[in-house]
Amino acid sequence: MKASPVEQKELLRLQAIDTKVQQLDHQAKSLAQHAEIAALNAQVHAARQAIAAQSGERDDVRTELRRIESDVDVVEKRIARDTDRLQHTSSVKDVQALETELVALRKRLGDLEEIELAVMERLEEREAAVAEAQATRDALLVQVGEGEVARDAQLVELDRLLGDLRRDREAIGSSVTPELIALYEKRRVAGHGNAAALLRARTCSGCTMTLTGSDLAVVREAPADDVVFCPDCGAILVRTEESGI
Repeated sequence: MKASPVEQKELLRLQAIDTKVQQLDHQAKSLAQHAEIAALNAQVHAARQAIAAQSGERDDVRTELRRIESDVDVVEKRIARDTDRLQHTSSVKDVQALETELVALRKRLGDLEEIELAVMERLEEREAAVAEAQATRDALLVQVGEGEVARDAQLVELDRLLGDLRRDREAIGSSVTPELIALYEKRRVAGHGNAAALLRARTCSGCTMTLTGSDLAVVREAPADDVVFCPDCGAILVRTEESGI
């Protein structure tokens, strides 16, 4: 392929822009906030699991407390009923039976109230544990939000820089023939981003290999408007006064 030395030099500018774009793309994907946010989100997930577990234990204790409260209510109603019957009966036999039952009921009530108090204390502990887990989750969510704000600010700046580079690339591309651009793009894909390289002191700046022997002779003998390639990396070799040939 033929291309003027001026056009070939433009490929170096194009390569510099593409390299910078590649670096900025990598930078955007490798921001420290990405890993930090991911780690925080993992902690948020763990905190939510802790909340679910603690809430389940709290709800179990609540159910237990309701059952005990129901038992207390039943016993209290039986005491009230038997006390009323005791006050209105004249039968000695009934009085003895009711008094015996009331003693048993009051003991049962006392036992239930002790259990109720212990369960209420457990419930307070479980509710405190849930509140603590929720506070941990909320604090982590605040950190996630702050990390996302910092990340987004950096991404906005990187996107601005990328926009400037893409506009510069478009301007340079318009000054080069479509055929040369197509060749450059093909080489960029094949070379994993390395498409054009300056030949400086007989060395390819793309792969740092020095041309010798027949490879150097081919490049040296090629007309200035010939497009030549590095025999090692395949990049378009751009020759200038620095090439040393």
